[in-house]
Amino acid sequence: MTTVSAGPVAVAQRLREGMAVGVLSFPLTAFRDDGSLDPDGFRAHVAERLAAAPGAVFPACGTGEFFSLDEDEYRQVVTITVEEAAGRVPVVAGTGYGWAQAVRFARIAEDAGADALLVLPHYLVAAPQDGLVAQLEQIAARTPLPLIAYQRGQVAFTAGSLRRIAALPNVIGLKDGHSDLDRLQRLTLAAPEDFLFFNGASTAEIQARAYATVGVPAYSSAVHAFAPEIAGAFFTALRDGDRGTVDKLLRDFYVPLVELRDRVPGYAVSLVKAAARLRGHRVGPVRAPLTDPSPADLAALTALLTTGLDLVGASL
Repeated sequence: MTTVSAGPVAVAQRLREGMAVGVLSFPLTAFRDDGSLDPDGFRAHVAERLAAAPGAVFPACGTGEFFSLDEDEYRQVVTITVEEAAGRVPVVAGTGYGWAQAVRFARIAEDAGADALLVLPHYLVAAPQDGLVAQLEQIAARTPLPLIAYQRGQVAFTAGSLRRIAALPNVIGLKDGHSDLDRLQRLTLAAPEDFLFFNGASTAEIQARAYATVGVPAYSSAVHAFAPEIAGAFFTALRDGDRGTVDKLLRDFYVPLVELRDRVPGYAVSLVKAAARLRGHRVGPVRAPLTDPSPADLAALTALLTTGLDLVGASL
C-alpha cells in the first residue's frame, strides 16, 4: 500500500487538530504465547483504540515494542494500523536505531501508507548536539514523510539544536520524555510558532498540568491502550478545568499506577499490556528483554484497574 504523503504542513495541521480533541494513542503490538506476531489480535486492538476517538495513533513505538520487531513484522503492524484508521486520524509510525536503519523502517512505513514518523532515540551511544542534529538531517533527506523527533534518554536538544532541526522542511514537532520544564520552555520559545510539541513522559497524565504551563498541553496516553474510559475522563476534566476530577483520578489511580510501574524496569510497557489482557484484549505477552508482571504485581494491578474504572463509572 503506497500513498502520497499529504505533506508536512497538512499533516502537522491534522495532528494539531487531533491533539486538541483527544489523547495520542500508542497501541500495543500483539504477540502469541510463543512470541510470534498476532496480526488478528493487533487488528482488533487497534480497532478498539480507534473507536475510543484518539487524536492520532502511533503504532510500533515504545509502547508497541518497536525495539523487538523485525522489518516484516513492522510492515504488518503499520499496514494494519493504516487500514484500520482509514484516514480518520493520522498514523505516525515509530522508527529508530542509527539513521541508516531508521531510513529502512521509514521506507517501509511510507510504503504502508503512514502519515508521519516518530524518530525514537538512537541506539546505545551518547552523542554531541551536532550528531543529534545530523541524525535528523540524514533521515529527513531520505524520506518525504514528516518527522517528529523524540527526546528521551541520551537525546536532549538544546534551543540552538531545536532551531536547526525545526528548519528542516519535514521536521514538524518534538515529543518530550525528559520532563525538564526549564529546558522544555526554552525549546518552545526557540521553535517556530507552528512547531508541534507534546508530552511523552511515562504515564504522561501525572505531569500534564505542569507541561501545559509551558505551552505543551498535548500528551500521549499509555492508559488509553487499556482503559480509554479513564484516559478520556482525565482528558476531558483537564481540558474543562475540573480540578476535583483531575485530582481524584491522579490521587486514586495514576499515582498508584506510577508507584507500581516503578517497581520493575520495563513495567511501563509490561503493566500496560497486562492491563489490556485483564480487559480481554488479545495482545499477548511482552517480548524479552521485557518481562510480564509477577503474580503479586498483577493482583495489585487488577485491584488498581478496578478502582480506576469505578471512578469513571466503568467496570473491568
